[in-house]
Amino acid sequence: MRLDGRRFSNNVSDRRGSTGGGFRIAGIGGVAGLVIIALLTWLTGGDPLSVVSESISNGSTLTGGEYVPSEKENEYAEFASRILAGTEDVWTEQFKKMGLKYREPKMVLYTGAVTSGCGNAIASVGPFYCSADETIYIDLSFFEEMENQMGAGGDFAYAYVIAHEVGHHVQHLLGTLDEAHSAMASTNKTEANRLSVRTELQADFYAGVWAYHDNRLFRSLEDGDIEEGLNAASKIGDDYLQKQAQGYAVPETFNHGRSDQRVRWLKRGASTGDIRMGDTFSPDYSSL
Repeated sequence: MRLDGRRFSNNVSDRRGSTGGGFRIAGIGGVAGLVIIALLTWLTGGDPLSVVSESISNGSTLTGGEYVPSEKENEYAEFASRILAGTEDVWTEQFKKMGLKYREPKMVLYTGAVTSGCGNAIASVGPFYCSADETIYIDLSFFEEMENQMGAGGDFAYAYVIAHEVGHHVQHLLGTLDEAHSAMASTNKTEANRLSVRTELQADFYAGVWAYHDNRLFRSLEDGDIEEGLNAASKIGDDYLQKQAQGYAVPETFNHGRSDQRVRWLKRGASTGDIRMGDTFSPDYSSL
């Protein structure tokens, strides 16, 4: 991506190495134990964030450690700030076209563990958006994991991750996210998972919409960028991740969408740039 000369966002809070970040978790087997528990919870359709929050509140302790960011991580921090600024420009414009005012989200950079408006979390849960404080939380080591462990590296792939979380913020502002969460809470587990998939696929679509308009405004995309994003989308599909973790997929537990679905909705947003084309809630579930 071409980002030279692009502004930085004023909405980034850098908590790397400070209180609330830069921790190791002790108790219940430490980080490894929590990661395993969270992974098993996720594979069965549960919420790994809730597992981490409960584990910390029920007696796990956080102990500080010295933290020195690498040059690469600082580059990621600048990159994340520029991408967030780009989402601010795009969504401010798009909301204005709809006669609405865009309220910019915050972004918190942390290391190891963090306390959010939605509870406690460790880096292993990946980047997430909390609607309670309208903030995106990200441990930048996730980008290295994408490249080294998932085979999903590349600057646009990282930008897609951020834009996806901003997509949840867009859903929050439009009322979609709260409606989906309310519906999930009042239905059975299978239908709740399907609603979650619909929500996540729409966030993928919004990430694509951002890419379309960011490129229109700033000529930011280079050859191969979209392909990087599509590759990343394919590597974080529920079916792909479950097969990697346990050798088989359990469709009724999917809560983010299959690889082909995530690729399709990201691609649709990136090719049309039209927010009206992102209705993932009306179509029959099998046609998503």
